[in-house]
Amino acid sequence: MRILKKILLAIVALVLLVLLVAAFVDGKIKFEKSVAINAPIDKVWTHVNSLAAMNTWSPWVDKDPDMKKTSEGTDGTPGARFCWESQKKDVGKGCQTIRSLSAPSLIETDLKFYTPYESEAQAFVKLEAAGSGTRATWGFNSEMPYPFRIMKLFMNMEKMMDPDFTLGLQRLKKAAEQ
Repeated sequence: MRILKKILLAIVALVLLVLLVAAFVDGKIKFEKSVAINAPIDKVWTHVNSLAAMNTWSPWVDKDPDMKKTSEGTDGTPGARFCWESQKKDVGKGCQTIRSLSAPSLIETDLKFYTPYESEAQAFVKLEAAGSGTRATWGFNSEMPYPFRIMKLFMNMEKMMDPDFTLGLQRLKKAAEQ
């Protein structure tokens, strides 16, 4: 009985320690990636100024050709929304809504993921004139809720996100440079 009591006490102490550490881990998540594009900013803007335009180079749209897709509102304007639903775990179910546009330099969207886990993020594509070309930066900001923010100590956001963002930006570059 004493051994069982000690084991139980150790487990409770470990859980409390994890919860305490999680309280001190910053929950903010920020990721962004940039690419230089050999095209004027106005031309690049046509590839990012709507949800449909972004879906032509998004790496996630191709991950499940059978995903269900719906759109609402007037695409290319605030409030326009694109939703998807997939049985594939790395695609899941969610919606992306245009929050704001500042032509020809910024589109901001709100992302809501329902599966494989619930979360929210604010995404953006920012364009800056760079000589005769354009610098495109694609990224997002999110917040991991307590106590799950402890996972930030064990995950590498760069390693997780970089392949998809690199692929998407390379597709954007190719489309805009044609």
